[in-house]
Amino acid sequence: MKKYLISGLILASLLCGSCYYDVEEEIYPTLACNTSDVTLSGVVEPLLKSKCYKCHDAANNNGNVTLEGYANLKKYVDSGQFLGAIKHSPGFSQMPKNEAMLVDCDIQKIEAWINNGALQN
Repeated sequence: MKKYLISGLILASLLCGSCYYDVEEEIYPTLACNTSDVTLSGVVEPLLKSKCYKCHDAANNNGNVTLEGYANLKKYVDSGQFLGAIKHSPGFSQMPKNEAMLVDCDIQKIEAWINNGALQN
C-alpha cells in the first residue's frame, strides 16, 4: 500500500510539473529601444567615438575613411555606405572590422538619426 502511495505521489508531481507553461515574452521581456530625440552630439558621436574612431578618426583614417567631423560622416551617410557597413548589409565592408556588429538598439538609433535628416545637432 505504501509503495502505491509513493508511486502515486511521484506520478502526480511529474504530471503537474510537466504541465507548467511560461510565455517567453513574460519571462524575458524585450526592452524597447528609445529612438526619439536622437541627436548627433548626444547619441551618434558618442557611439562613433567608442566604436569607430579608433580606426576612422582624422589621425588613423584606415581604409581612407574618416568619420570624424560632420562633413566627413555626412558624406558616408548620404552615400548609404555608413548604414550599409554597420548593418553588415551585402556588398558593404562589415564594420567594425573583425569585431561584433553593433547592438541592434545602437543601429536603430543611428538609423533614426539618418531618417530624420542626419542633422548636425
